[in-house]
Amino acid sequence: MRVGIGFDVHRFGEGRRLILGGVEFDSETGLSGHSDADVLTHAVIDALLGAAALGDIGQHFPDSDERWRDASSLDMLRTAVQLLEGDNYQPVNVDVAVAAEAPPLAPRIGAMRERLAEALRIAPAQVSIKATTAEGLGAIGRGEGIAAWAVALIDRVREPEFPRGAGGA
Repeated sequence: MRVGIGFDVHRFGEGRRLILGGVEFDSETGLSGHSDADVLTHAVIDALLGAAALGDIGQHFPDSDERWRDASSLDMLRTAVQLLEGDNYQPVNVDVAVAAEAPPLAPRIGAMRERLAEALRIAPAQVSIKATTAEGLGAIGRGEGIAAWAVALIDRVREPEFPRGAGGA
């Protein structure tokens, strides 16, 4: 088993939809970014990639790649899960903390857990999301953006096969 940590932060921007954990929120402004700027899902992607030592979100989904412009972060998460599977790993669980002054996240946590679980190919009970505020401190506290931290546990699907004479007994 391996553990990874992810962090992401995005500022608010006019003319954008607010997507968190694959769920759209009613909001006058969304988060700025190349994709849908789903800060929560981006933190999960980085945690998974880090656990498997496969780089980071910027390496696999660069903002210079037009394929990812306005892309669903859930599609990016599905791609990250495929990368893990290619390296013989699968997600076991994720735990996410989101810091935002608004909108209220608690009423939508169940829906976010379900969306993430589907993309991760795990049960919603294996996805934890917690919401907090920054108590008015710093950029997050002033309502300038949203930040998220994630921890992911992954496990090897099967042991890698070694060619004859290349290690093992």
